Amino acid sequence: MAQKTKRDIEKSYKPIEFASKLRRLADSIESCQAFVIQVAGERLYIPANATFNIEHERCGKSNELEFQLRW
Repeated sequence: MAQKTKRDIEKSYKPIEFASKLRRLADSIESCQAFVIQVAGERLYIPANATFNIEHERCGKSNELEFQLRW
C-alpha cells in the first residue's frame, strides 16, 4: 500500500455551510454510520468506529476549539 502524503489543510466556511456539515456529521454519529466529506479535493471516509474528541487551545487572547475525528 502506498504511503499517503502528509497534509495539513484548513478551510473556512460560511456559518450556514459549517452548520450543514456539522448536522450531517451528527446524523452519521447518531446512526452509527460512516461519514464521507470532501476537503480541498480529497474525499475522506470516516468509519463509524472513529474516535471523537474535542480540543481547546488558548494562546494569549486567542482561543481555538477543534472537533477531532481519528481513525
